Amino acid sequence: MKPNIQDDCGSCCDHGGAGPTVYDLPVPLELREEWRRLATRRHFLGAMGKTLGWASLCTLFGGGLTPRVVHAASESPTISPGHYVPDFAPMAKRAIYLFMSGAPPQMDLWDYKPGLAALYDKDLPDSVRGTQALTGMTAGQARFPIAPSHWGFTRQGKSGRWVSDLLPWTGRLVDELALVQSLQTDAINHEPAILLMNTGNMVPGKPSMGAWLSYGLGSMNENLPTFVVLNSLTLPGTDLQPISPKLWSSGFLSNEYAGVAFRSQGEPVLYLGDPKGMSRETRRTLIDTVNAINQMTFEEVGDPETNARIHQYEMAFRMQTSLPELTDMGDEPDSTWTLYGDEARQPGTFAYNCLLARRMAERGVRFTQIYQRGWDVHSNAVPNLPKLCGATDRASYALVTDLRRRGLLDDTLVLWGGEFGRTVYSQGGLSKENYGRDHHPRCFTMWMAGGGAKAGIVHGETDDFCYNVVKDPVHVRDFNATVLRLLGIDHQRLTFKFQGLEQKLTGVVPAKIVPELMS
Repeated sequence: MKPNIQDDCGSCCDHGGAGPTVYDLPVPLELREEWRRLATRRHFLGAMGKTLGWASLCTLFGGGLTPRVVHAASESPTISPGHYVPDFAPMAKRAIYLFMSGAPPQMDLWDYKPGLAALYDKDLPDSVRGTQALTGMTAGQARFPIAPSHWGFTRQGKSGRWVSDLLPWTGRLVDELALVQSLQTDAINHEPAILLMNTGNMVPGKPSMGAWLSYGLGSMNENLPTFVVLNSLTLPGTDLQPISPKLWSSGFLSNEYAGVAFRSQGEPVLYLGDPKGMSRETRRTLIDTVNAINQMTFEEVGDPETNARIHQYEMAFRMQTSLPELTDMGDEPDSTWTLYGDEARQPGTFAYNCLLARRMAERGVRFTQIYQRGWDVHSNAVPNLPKLCGATDRASYALVTDLRRRGLLDDTLVLWGGEFGRTVYSQGGLSKENYGRDHHPRCFTMWMAGGGAKAGIVHGETDDFCYNVVKDPVHVRDFNATVLRLLGIDHQRLTFKFQGLEQKLTGVVPAKIVPELMS
């Protein structure tokens, strides 16, 4: 006699028949029956294999494989699972990181070296270059001819700071910026350098800055992700270095802390709408039932990824209503479009993403990172830099100005910069009309605004060739430690036990905050 499948459902339930089973889900009957047939063997073998394996390993390593959370502040009650109150009173509640992927040339934009004009096409002195390792792209050059900036510089602001004519809009902000001209990094190639800037480590698999902040501080909005990534449209003719999700990964932290990348075209997230024929009530019931099963599994097994899945299902459901409202710019006044320009009306542009970042800041998104690729100017600096600055200059100015007008700049930290700098000597041919610049890790420029950053200062100094730091060097680790401090976090205490180490954003090499950058 054929058994009653409904009565036998306890054998396909992870909870011995107690609580919801597959038959409580609003899915077709044939799928439920298939699930029941496959579940028993799969669950038994999977559970046995994992249980015996982990038991053996934990015995051998004395529990060293079990992740252990170290509180970012104290034993204070958590705001939500995995989130901790700050160590200090934060100067910033949120951050927006404008990442110029490919590395902008500091001597063409921010680090004015008027003396280079007289040295056009002369070789960079060996005493300046020293024993620095060069990339394979210029190591074979017979000469290293100095290439002064093709563009002029103009004094801007009350401080009279020199700013490139390529940045007429951002130049208006110099009295609000903390300009860091002495950044240094350990990497000379893009992949390790961009990883170091974003994750604090040149090896893939580590959590990004946004993931650490999500883990450490938690969410300020239950309807939007804590960490959002916006990839801007590429510009024709520019040299592109690839970027990938490992730059906004959560690494060994739970997946719920990873960045959510919005698409630059169409719906920001796929499958926002409910399937045809499924009502919101049915979708709500489906998610509630799945989450109830996952919650029991989490309580029984304790796998943090199960808990992350619960959060992700819930967030996906809420984003179905919050994202259309977020991206509907119809409520923006005319003054917004006057400020950002017409490019902000085109989804996916850097200007559009800056406006979207401001809207997310208003709604409590903790960390937004905007990437603009194309800054890898190895051979065509003169034709490409005006394109890149044209796409980002006004929008960067508009974002900072917009935040200030709306009373958000005081507690929103805005960061701008790339993964390393550029050489003062030309890569390849040099002419008055064009030149290229190779990678340069010894010095580069970034800026900070709002969120406790000290306004109107220039920190650090480079030599006359914009090649070596001669005053107040700031390593990437120091910069990241300072960013965390502005957000209320002691970089030495925001840690996670993994592979036998107390892992942190600033790594195992000593890092220090830079108090001169803080107001």
